[in-house]
Amino acid sequence: MIRQSMIRESFICYDGRTRPTPRPGKPPLPEPQEHMCLVRAKFRSSKIATVIHQKDVNKFQVAYSSLLKGNIDGLKKLKKPKAKTKAE
Repeated sequence: MIRQSMIRESFICYDGRTRPTPRPGKPPLPEPQEHMCLVRAKFRSSKIATVIHQKDVNKFQVAYSSLLKGNIDGLKKLKKPKAKTKAE
């Protein structure tokens, strides 16, 4: 029995707004001083989300890639069946 698990991830540009954009005619929200990255992950029923500041994105990417590389060794390589050639 093969146990399948799937993790969904999303990396979104986030400007720090917690309110919706105002309607036309109303004063606009102030511009963000620093852009951030919103990272969301979902595995089965558990969800996590975090906000990464612009200066910490490279550090996060390095740590995240090393985490993935460290845990990928448990995957098994599937054997592909050889294609039979027809004798003509």
